[in-house]
Amino acid sequence: MVKKCYIYTRVSTIMQVDGYSLDAQKEKLKKYAEAFDMKVIKEYSDEGKSGKNVDGRPQFKQMLMDIENQVDNIDYVLVFKLSRFGRNAADVLSSLQLMQDYGVNLICVEDGIDSSKDSGKLMISVLSAVSEIERDNILVQTMEGRRQKAREGKWNGGMAPFGYAIDKGILKIIPEEAEIVRLIYDKYINFDMGSEKIAIFLNENGYRKRTHLNNKMNTFTSNFITKLIDNPVYYGKIAYGRRTNAKIKGTRNQFHKIKSEEYMICDGKHEAIISEEIWLKAQIKRKDTSTWKPKKHSLDHEHILSGLLKCPICGGSMYGNVNRKKSKKNPELYYTDNFYYKCKHRPYLDGKICSYNRQWNQKLVDSAVVEIIRGLVKDKRFAIKTKSLIENKVDIDLLNQELLNKKKNLNNAILLKDRLSREIDKLDYDDRHYERKYQDMQNRLSSFYDEIELIEKEIEDLEVKISNIRLDKVTADEIYRCLCCFDKLYDKMNDMERKTFMNRFIKEIQIFPERREDRRIIKSIRFKFPIYYNGEIRNIIEWDSNNTFETIVLLCLKDAKK
Repeated sequence: MVKKCYIYTRVSTIMQVDGYSLDAQKEKLKKYAEAFDMKVIKEYSDEGKSGKNVDGRPQFKQMLMDIENQVDNIDYVLVFKLSRFGRNAADVLSSLQLMQDYGVNLICVEDGIDSSKDSGKLMISVLSAVSEIERDNILVQTMEGRRQKAREGKWNGGMAPFGYAIDKGILKIIPEEAEIVRLIYDKYINFDMGSEKIAIFLNENGYRKRTHLNNKMNTFTSNFITKLIDNPVYYGKIAYGRRTNAKIKGTRNQFHKIKSEEYMICDGKHEAIISEEIWLKAQIKRKDTSTWKPKKHSLDHEHILSGLLKCPICGGSMYGNVNRKKSKKNPELYYTDNFYYKCKHRPYLDGKICSYNRQWNQKLVDSAVVEIIRGLVKDKRFAIKTKSLIENKVDIDLLNQELLNKKKNLNNAILLKDRLSREIDKLDYDDRHYERKYQDMQNRLSSFYDEIELIEKEIEDLEVKISNIRLDKVTADEIYRCLCCFDKLYDKMNDMERKTFMNRFIKEIQIFPERREDRRIIKSIRFKFPIYYNGEIRNIIEWDSNNTFETIVLLCLKDAKK
């Protein structure tokens, strides 16, 4: 009977396997399939993808999905080497387990491994760990090469910073850009101008920066100016390790960039654009202006809808703004604070230009949203329907059950491991098959240890995930109680509690550019979970000119003013 198989190939961005390209790998796998009477059903290839995790390989994920859905009912997956299947031990073992759950085995042609055999399973466990170590070593060697370049004063990779071009690994000054760099430092140190004001000044006076593949925006932004001021390259230094990768808690292979408190700075071979004295003066100002200062006025006030409210022109988030005036009676001690919501996309702040300059009084907008929610929860059907919908949305019972099952599996694996250890101790040394029995049991014991390690990792990830959900989301009952008792609870909440509630309940709020003739402000509200409104289940509620619910809200607002 002819066996059916998939073939999977991969070439990373770092290197090819023993010089084998994708085509060479495919050719060898096809010859193997032909030699062993296998029929190749599909081919999957991930070119330029790293084997550090599954998430970055779309073709690999599609292959596993096809196996899980039993699309072709195949028997084997052929890969050139185990390292092409993956370089993360946990991913390799979990992916293989998924395949074997559906009767599919893995054959690594070059390594001579077949997972349908006991020895093959053991080799996969060992070699997958070796592949992960090898990947880490490649990464270490690559990073060490860049570190050595920094020590030698050479540019150690990436696009050249603004003001420079790369020539044989050395940064060379671009005169016209260098003049802009000097102008930026001069405005920052000698004038009362922050990064935002400098960006506006440059853009309004016709200065432009070059574009590249990752950033096609030629205008200056506040963020760009800040990074430029912080970069020691401009006074003749090469920095290495200013940002590093940190693992995101609750994930297995996800990382994000964070700033390093300590990093290496070496003398560069390139020419400086500014002096060290100027750069240090800029850092002193940066430290002073970026230091968090405790709030001194309106200590209890929070911008309740900050970030939820969206600009009607550019769609960006609107944030709290304060207009602070000194009291005429005692100018030194007392202030009058008026709070507003304003679009964050002021000209060139982040490269986006928004013409919407209106500031909305916070009390006016907050009251409009509150009255809308009050109108919603007055409908008894809303409370009943929404409660069941919320429970389905934020329930973690399934995760807890999965965690319980994993712990049971762990206990079973430990029991089997312990039992096998006792059986090994009972082996008769005089038995003529002693060596074979002992080796077979040791192999099984190793597989138990691998299984235990994998389950422990899965339990750890699940516990972190459940913990994060509990910390990040209020439970269904808490939301339900808040909604049902909204009239009583909201007025008793402080601003921080109100802001927290709104952020748990609402995803975004759209407003009209101007207050309409019928005094309406709110255009739509999008919720974080489905709610019951006007006989329908929906995530967003929009109001048009004929909407009777808006009329009710307006009447509520008028009553509130009285």
